[in-house]
Amino acid sequence: MRASIEHNRHVALRRLFGDRVKTLPRGITSVCSAHPLVIEAALRRGLSDEAVVLIEATCNQVNQDGGYTGMTPRDFRQFVEDIASAVGFPADRIILGGDHLGPNPWKKLPSEAAMAKAEAMIAAYVEAGFDKIHLDTSMGCVGEPVALADEVTAQRAARLARVAEDAAVRSGRKPPVYIIGTEVPPPGGATHALEELEVTRPQAAMETLAVHRRAFAKAGIETALERVIAIVVQSGVEFGNANVAIYRPDRAQSLIGALSDMPGLLFEAHSTDYQPAEALAALVDGGFAILKVGPGLTFALREALYGVDAIATALHGGSLPGSIYATMETVMLENPANWDSHYGGSLEEQRFQRHFSYSDRIRYYWPDKRAAAAVEALFARLDGDIPETLISQYLSRLYPAVVARTVSPTARDLCIAAIDAALAPYSAATIA
Repeated sequence: MRASIEHNRHVALRRLFGDRVKTLPRGITSVCSAHPLVIEAALRRGLSDEAVVLIEATCNQVNQDGGYTGMTPRDFRQFVEDIASAVGFPADRIILGGDHLGPNPWKKLPSEAAMAKAEAMIAAYVEAGFDKIHLDTSMGCVGEPVALADEVTAQRAARLARVAEDAAVRSGRKPPVYIIGTEVPPPGGATHALEELEVTRPQAAMETLAVHRRAFAKAGIETALERVIAIVVQSGVEFGNANVAIYRPDRAQSLIGALSDMPGLLFEAHSTDYQPAEALAALVDGGFAILKVGPGLTFALREALYGVDAIATALHGGSLPGSIYATMETVMLENPANWDSHYGGSLEEQRFQRHFSYSDRIRYYWPDKRAAAAVEALFARLDGDIPETLISQYLSRLYPAVVARTVSPTARDLCIAAIDAALAPYSAATIA
């Protein structure tokens, strides 16, 4: 089984990387974020690792209507490439992906209207030159079950793949590689307390491939199926608002065995945020060679920003106007749409979750002009070196690197370093 997993990994990653690398890594980290500091940190890590960087935009962040970032796929590509230029990262070593591309942003519409919007989104991603497309049509629209039958999911995925193939031809782009799946974890993590998760049964993974094969053939795009590189399954990994389900390799052995019967394919692991280093390495060993992470990176950024904010207050000798915490509380309360259906309990419990939940719904609010202004004001207020003793007090995980002079004791560099610390276990797990 180990030999077949290694072969599958080699074939699938070669399809993904193309000629971007000479020596294939064990796997790749998929950075699912639109925050400029997260993207900068990922590209800087790519420089130090001499690695290709995979950056993915989600359907809610970036779409033809702008998403919550206000960016179209073409805008996002330019946004990433501008950051790459600023840090000296070669643009040809960036792989852009679209995550959860399907009707999810419009699932409150009837299915046909939602799918029409999804088709326009898929076309926009492919025409902007995105290399990797995750087809996610697993959710029901208005009047439909929350989770759809596999056949319906596959039919809708094939419909979107047909649009992607046509868009590639029309725009003169190289056709993308695809990720498929019917047991797809919810974008951004679970909304309930996690008990023990049910790992996808191997028979279910095989059926996922079979129904997609039939649907792609019916849609006349058998060649697109040849560019499917991975299937999304439930590996037993997830995070909720207050806890994390840690990967247990023993529970996934039957599922991993199914890869022997799926030549050239691997698994894509979603919701790997907050997993310990040994769990990430075990995932890659088991054929989960694409590790998706997003909220865990903005969670690390939020921790650093709140720590730097506390340092500014300590240096001032008292409370300061326009603190990051107060600004974000105001912004989130004025526009609760991105958190109120995810955070329950009392008002006090909701307040706590708005700022400190693992699901990190606060990430939706950093693009707000007031939030961005508060961060810039904080960086301007702390425009020099921060005393090491305050870094020890409020950002203790970064203190050893500051003392060792591998991290500069400035506000912005400390935030980049906090994100990089969250990325480091992924590098260790994926780079050979």
